[in-house]
Amino acid sequence: MLVSYKWLNQYVDLSAVTPQELADKMSVTGIEVEGIEVPEEGLKKIVVGEVKECVPHPDSDHLSICQVDIGEDELSQIVCGAPNVKVGIKVIVALPNSRIAGNVKIKKGKMRGEVSNGMICALQEIGFSDSVVPKEYAEGIYYLPADAVNGEPVFSYLGMDDSIIELSITPNRADALSMRGVAYEVGAIYRQTPTFNDEKLIEVDRLASEKIAVTVEDKELVPAYQIRVIEGVKIQPSPQWLQNLLMNEGIRPINNVVDVTNYILLLFGQPLHAFDYDKLGSKEIVVRHAKEAEELVTLDGETRELTPENLVITNGSVPVALAGVMGGLDSEITETTTTVALEAALFDPVSIRRTAKQFNLRSESSARFEKGINHATIAEANDVAAAMIVALAGGEVLTGAVAGAEVTVEDVTVPITLQRINQYLGTNLTRAEVNEIFEALGFDYQETTETYAVVVPPRRWDIQIEADIIEEVARIYGYDRLPSTLPSGETVAGSLTAEQAGTRTIRTLLEGSGLSEAISYALTTEEKSRQFAMKETNITRLDWPMSEERSVLRMNLISGLLDNVNYNVARKNTDVGFYEVGRVFYQENDPLTHLPQEVKHLALAISGTWQEKDWQTKAEPVDFFTIKGLLENIFAQLSITEQMSYQATTMPEMHPGRTAAIYLGEQYLGFVGQVHPTIAKAYDIPETYVAELDLVSLIEAAQAGITYHAVTKFPAVSRDIALLVKEEVTNQELETVIKASAGKFLTEIQLFDVYQGDNIEAGNKSMAYSLTFANPDATLTDEEINKAMDKVTNALTENLHASIR
Repeated sequence: MLVSYKWLNQYVDLSAVTPQELADKMSVTGIEVEGIEVPEEGLKKIVVGEVKECVPHPDSDHLSICQVDIGEDELSQIVCGAPNVKVGIKVIVALPNSRIAGNVKIKKGKMRGEVSNGMICALQEIGFSDSVVPKEYAEGIYYLPADAVNGEPVFSYLGMDDSIIELSITPNRADALSMRGVAYEVGAIYRQTPTFNDEKLIEVDRLASEKIAVTVEDKELVPAYQIRVIEGVKIQPSPQWLQNLLMNEGIRPINNVVDVTNYILLLFGQPLHAFDYDKLGSKEIVVRHAKEAEELVTLDGETRELTPENLVITNGSVPVALAGVMGGLDSEITETTTTVALEAALFDPVSIRRTAKQFNLRSESSARFEKGINHATIAEANDVAAAMIVALAGGEVLTGAVAGAEVTVEDVTVPITLQRINQYLGTNLTRAEVNEIFEALGFDYQETTETYAVVVPPRRWDIQIEADIIEEVARIYGYDRLPSTLPSGETVAGSLTAEQAGTRTIRTLLEGSGLSEAISYALTTEEKSRQFAMKETNITRLDWPMSEERSVLRMNLISGLLDNVNYNVARKNTDVGFYEVGRVFYQENDPLTHLPQEVKHLALAISGTWQEKDWQTKAEPVDFFTIKGLLENIFAQLSITEQMSYQATTMPEMHPGRTAAIYLGEQYLGFVGQVHPTIAKAYDIPETYVAELDLVSLIEAAQAGITYHAVTKFPAVSRDIALLVKEEVTNQELETVIKASAGKFLTEIQLFDVYQGDNIEAGNKSMAYSLTFANPDATLTDEEINKAMDKVTNALTENLHASIR
């Protein structure tokens, strides 16, 4: 919100307060000031000039040689290239050695052989943005008022001697999105009551209701809607003061009627819209939902295809405006307009936001409807606007505002006690001090021995509860005056929780293995959220996402890591290894909270080569066993290897022959494997291996502790066994059978050979294991070992139909 210091000074007396002092005070009381800009700063020697003579340049088809009166004894010759320069106009002149926008210095010089003593300036050249320059001057120089005095600085004529204060308005203080709201705020700070000298409305004895009828179909979404009719207006440029004010506020002047609606928007915070009554094509206004595929050409010239979610203003049959967002091109105010239908309304904030987002049309009006407006001044703002239109454009206001819906406004009463205020703020405010603050805020109150009943006016619709009243007291009393206290109590040495310590250990292991930590967005698309799911659950969707790319909470970490792999591969970094520790969100539809469960996961993703080629080693690409080895290192360091097992599994997003489910005892912990080639293609990445685990369960298992055994003093014995099995039999199945049958002296199983090929029947494979036996209490005999091996052989034969080789 841009606030003109001079404009604000019309409502509260700031003669003893500088703009900087005002900004500092406002920041302390709760409305942050982003900065102060004085438009004339940095500019010098820019004066009013009057073109007395203008002739074409003899050596140019677009330049003119002008003789300009700049208040000196002799005319000054200036060569100008503007297409709209002519005799008799007052212009902006930058004298020799002047400074214009961008710290550009203007010097005396020659243009195609003709002397030019300075420069006739456009508004853009003295610091005005293209977006605020009136369209008739957008491609040329600006005409100053006829009463501007030749030779005087131009700044006062253009409102450039003002201070523009930029406020950062938080959503809860939408009342400060208007000059009236800011005036009340400043009045409370300096203990003044703002005074507003609004134009008085005078109506003629003809009824507006005979001219137009208004119908609102959905009064829940349109609680208030009214039209005033002004006849006999003359469309022309606004007076200079109004144009200056709008340009300083960042709004382009259009004409006297449209400029009044923008002025009222800034003054009251109430969006208005002016229709050309004769272009409506009917004598009625109907506010309704748009029909499917209905179209409207908005003021920006774009054709909008509407949906039933959109609210539209119609002439009874076709849309003429997009409610609360932008008017229609066919009913805009133009030079031919003589009768104005002036709209003031209140629209549902959610509906307006949806429409503005749908069409990417965020305007000053839609922003105010979204954040909230003062319900009590809807009609007043319309009345003042109608009176101003008559004052600036002539015409007559017909009697009465034709209403299709009206809202009932009531004050909010909030009970509170003085003891409660002091308890919250840590102060010892007296009743008199609190009374004075309420009076400064303009709040009525009824006072009893113990309590206040504070009556909050509709202009402060953000105040509803006790805490809001306490905040207001704190703001006006001064946050800087609140007592400072230090926390009391005993301090204890800090330490990591078991989960933090376990997570730190895992991070250290993975980084020691060469992986880098990645942090991905928790918000993603619905498609990516459902990929690599470890359990079936509902999606947690945002009501108002910033984009569809960030519309739901993730249910896996891998999709984010694959985006990171894609980012690196696209930039020729093909050897990547990432891990991420983060939360996934499972929606179980809790009937009480409807909040998702947050579960901490660990995910890995590797791609490219694990070992680079050099003079003594070959390049080693990553494979299933590379990532499985990373996991097994973690399990070993957490001392849970004995509890871990793997089972071949299938997942839609994973390679069907290179994916394993990971189990912690009987508990499903996660999975590891290769990303399915079709998914890899969709992410535009090469062959990539991933894993995702439930981190909380992993760390809890590691808390069981380690059981230490003394190193046996008796020798261990190893025996090898080779067997032929069906190729679908897994190593995990074989190890499980061996462990179950080998007896208590088996200490280690090592797979040392896998073979398929010549001399092996198709569909089979040869597996060779080394089994290690040790007895901590005695030396094992051949008889004991042979007996154990016989049991292993029999179990493999019976359970897995293995052939011992």
